[in-house]
This record gives sequence, structure tokens and C-alpha cells, in this order.
Amino acid sequence: KQVQVPMITKVQKPVEVPQVEYVDHHTHVPVQKQRMVPTIQTEQQFVDVPQVQVTDKVVEVPVQKQVQVPMITKVQKPVEVPQIEYVDHHVHVPVQKQ
Repeated sequence: KQVQVPMITKVQKPVEVPQVEYVDHHTHVPVQKQRMVPTIQTEQQFVDVPQVQVTDKVVEVPVQKQVQVPMITKVQKPVEVPQIEYVDHHVHVPVQKQ
């Protein structure tokens, strides 16, 4: 007896395969670096400050004063001076001869 063997045929059948999309999000991560930072030191420095000495000198300033000076006026007054009159009397004395 003959047996019929089914024949296998290969048929290509399109199949939709869901596509997976990978989206990369780049996140910027800062790099931590160790750095040497110079430290600033403040140092006190002493400075000589010259001292100013003020010496007061008292000077007498003459004061100008206004003084009322009385005006002197000379008034001439006529004065009568008594006149003395000398009257000479010539007396003739006779000379006696001896």
C-alpha cells in the first residue's frame, strides 16, 4: 500500500516584529577634580607712625585802641601891661670952687 506523505513546503510569511528603539539621553555629569587652592594668609605688619607734637606759643599782639584826644585851641586875649615910665629930672647942681 502506498502512503501519502504530506510534503512540507516552506512559505515565507511576513511577520511584523515590534521594533524597540533605544533613545540615549546624555546627561552631562561634571567631573570632580581635586585641585590645590593656594591659601592666603594675612600677616600683621607693624608700622611706625610719626607722632605730631603741637607746641603753642603765646604771642602778645598789641591792641589798637581808639582814644578821643581833646582838641586844644589857643585863644589870644589882649592883656594890658602897665607901662612904667621913668622920668629923669636933671637937677643942676652948682659946683662950688674953692
